[in-house]
This record gives sequence, C-alpha cells and structure tokens, in this order.
Amino acid sequence: MTQRIQKIGVIGDGSWGTTLAVYLAKKGYVVKLWGPFPEYIRQMRQNHYNPKFLPGVRFPEKLTLVEKLDVVLQESDFIVFAIPSQYASKILRKISKTGVKLSKRIFVSVTKGIEKTSLRRISEIVRAEFGNIPFAVLSGPTIAAEVAKGIPTTAVVASRNMRIARKVQEVFNSDSFRIYTNTDVVGVELGGSIKNIIAIACGVCDGLGLGTNAKAAIVTRGLAEMARLGTALGGKAKTFSGLTGLGDLVTTCFSPQSRNRYVGEQLGSGKSIGKIINSMEMVAEGVETAKGVYKLSKKHRVPMPITAEVYQIICRNKKPADAVTDLMSRKAKAE
Repeated sequence: MTQRIQKIGVIGDGSWGTTLAVYLAKKGYVVKLWGPFPEYIRQMRQNHYNPKFLPGVRFPEKLTLVEKLDVVLQESDFIVFAIPSQYASKILRKISKTGVKLSKRIFVSVTKGIEKTSLRRISEIVRAEFGNIPFAVLSGPTIAAEVAKGIPTTAVVASRNMRIARKVQEVFNSDSFRIYTNTDVVGVELGGSIKNIIAIACGVCDGLGLGTNAKAAIVTRGLAEMARLGTALGGKAKTFSGLTGLGDLVTTCFSPQSRNRYVGEQLGSGKSIGKIINSMEMVAEGVETAKGVYKLSKKHRVPMPITAEVYQIICRNKKPADAVTDLMSRKAKAE
C-alpha cells in the first residue's frame, strides 16, 4: 500500500460513522458519507448535520452526503465500514452487487459486534464476501461524542498486514486521536464486541442500586471472560489488557453516554428489553452480541458466567436480582 489516500468513503451514518466522517473531512480528506435511508441522507444534506446521531456538529465543506452506494465506492480509495453488526451482512452483499472491486481499496471496519446467526466476526464476513482484500479493524475506547469534540482519545488499528495497519494509522492519527497498531485482528474484534455485554451487566448493577464493589467485580471478572473466549478463538492474551480490551471495557462500563450500560441500567430498574430497545434511536450492540457470544461460549466450552446471566436476562426474562444472586452463589474457586 504505497498510494496516497485522498478520497474516503464512510458506509454508515450512525453516531460513529458520522463522527469519523466529520473528523476525517476536518483533517483535509475528501469524504463521502452514505446511509441506508435516502430520505434521511437528503435531510442531513439540507441541514448540514446529523440530527439523530450527532446533533450540534456541523458538517465541514469536504464532507458530502451521498444516496448511491456505488458512487461512494467508486470515488473512494479508502472505505470505512460503520454498519451495526446485525445488518453488516446485508450491506456487504449490497456492496458486492455494485460490482466495484475492493482489491485496490483499503477497507476498515469500525463495527463492534458478532453476527448472532452465523457467530462470525466482521472480518470473517468481509473475507467470505470479498476474499483477501486490504482489510483492517479500528477499535478502542471511543465514545463518539468525545471524538467529535476533539477530546483526547486513543484507539487501535489491527491488520494481519502491518503495512495496511500503518497506512490506516497514518490516515486516522492526530493530536486528538492517537492510533496504535496491532496484528491481532481476532483479539481486537472480540474485545470490542464482548465488552458491550459486560457493560450491560454493569448497567444492571446501576439499575439495582448496587455499589462500586459490585461493578468492580463485574469489570474484572468480565475481562477474564473476554480473554478466555478470545484466546480460545485465536486471539492473543495481551490484547485484552490493552486499549481494545481493558480500555474499551472501562469506558463502556462507566460512561454515562454508553448505550449498553444504559440498557443494563434500564433492565436493572425493571423495564423489559423490548420497551428499552423500542425507546432508543441508536443501536446497543451488546443486546444481540450477547446472544452470539453465549452460543460461542457453549460451542467452544468456555465458561462465561456473566455473559450467560446477561443472556438469561435478555432472552429468558430472568430477574436481574436473581441473576446477581446466582453469580454470587456459584461454587467457590481460586482466581
């Protein structure tokens, strides 16, 4: 990858996709942003901001809103994929049908989640659809609103090809957004996915009015669960103590802006998962990811008690207080 990146396409107009589109345009790149609903794209083009997902942030001149997916692909040499995990396959198939070849373009996934039906990570879905294209994953403790405000943030770009990782690092890195490189795509993707489940558990603690001791236990033992499954699936243990593991976990579990923590808090206060989801504009990835990760843990025989209890609360209507009791009354063991 020696070409100079000039034109960037962002697929997905949610909070994170829009934030990155604005950020990259402010850095001087020519950016095109696409979303799945043409009417909303036209509304944003007229208003010059994203009222649902990034209110109050004006679009810079170098950011263009585009209704046609093939136009974004054809006129970009660097693609940022920011579609929620449960819709990823559908949009990737749509990309494939445009006929635009991705072998000469760098494709960067910023999606955090696992497909609940196939149990595949985004990199696996991309590889199945497009083969061995230039691919990387960007992940880390990145609350979109903070990045949009220029608050210091760090993240990791992972690729099996270090030249691609360094090229993506070059595109995203700045004084306010520090990017590190890694080759552990599996670990980075799983850390960014599983932490959302643990954040729901932390939110349940908040909703039940439990204290800091309980949340500290959930974070610590949740990290152990992340690392257990991650290493079982080929990730590196040290990745989970880094930005895309512990760093992202802490941010998501404690930030008032965390959607997944909010879902857990509402569950802990007695609301049903259906009512909570229906009341939200944004996607809380942890809800569907919990279903996929629970199945993965069973398939690979990896003990994940916190994940299992979150799954029971979401899918089996288990009372959050009962889930806490069952976690605390498990057979005593060594750490």
